Amino acid sequence: MSILISADELAARLLSGERTVVLDVRWTLAQPDGSEAFRAGHIPGAVYVDLDRELADHDVQGEGRHPLPGEGALTAAMRRWGLRDGDTVVVTDDLGNQSAARAWWLLKHAGVADVRMLDGALAGWRAAGHPLETGETKPEPGDATAHFGSMPVVDIDGAAGIPAEGVLLDSRAAERYRGEVEPIDPRAGHIPGAVSAPTSANLDAEGRFRTPRELRERFAALGVHGGAPVAAYCGSGVTAAHQVAALAIAGIDAALFPGSWSQWSNDWARPVATGAEAGLAVK
Repeated sequence: MSILISADELAARLLSGERTVVLDVRWTLAQPDGSEAFRAGHIPGAVYVDLDRELADHDVQGEGRHPLPGEGALTAAMRRWGLRDGDTVVVTDDLGNQSAARAWWLLKHAGVADVRMLDGALAGWRAAGHPLETGETKPEPGDATAHFGSMPVVDIDGAAGIPAEGVLLDSRAAERYRGEVEPIDPRAGHIPGAVSAPTSANLDAEGRFRTPRELRERFAALGVHGGAPVAAYCGSGVTAAHQVAALAIAGIDAALFPGSWSQWSNDWARPVATGAEAGLAVK
């Protein structure tokens, strides 16, 4: 089943009345609360998703800034969003899907069969000339239930071992990977053996995912080939989901390290590397 849906395809589904739930994950590191931006304009019928409160569990300690929510909490959120078993779900944001991918990954992990990202995200919807609506959206409660286990996950020990037998992709900006800057976590640098692969390079100039062939070529240049294991991390497990999605578009299965750098850098027993390893860091 496709990971992506175009703006025109989504508009046609909504116009035809086909059962489609649109989730708007308006979030950035600089502006985590996207509710005001959502109210100012969103795809008609879309439901706002609070990434910090609904796609993470901050009561979990020691697993990074955005620990995964439990099945019960995600089930409650899914029902608030109006999800029913068997629904087609489309997720979007205003950041090229780099935050919406967290919802895509979690819903896939929870067993939702048909979850897609709006290719080009909200900018693509606007560019296609489709309308926005303002204000709140209050859907009828749904009945969907989360059952985790459909997506591969690695913990901190698993992530540490990936470079010895496969490829561990660091999805943050290259300067954070190299340790030149660190805006939020306690130590700068990267997990030893990880390869720099900023998620922004998964997108073209219009914010759409590159073609499967282009993505395969990109990941091959970063050492991803054959049947060797692949995992991705970022700052706190948000944009790394975008990397997993890009790999899936390229036909490559990859695991997510949810704790990511925010967990690793807070564990002072874990080593930290800086600079560009093996010449593979990319800008």
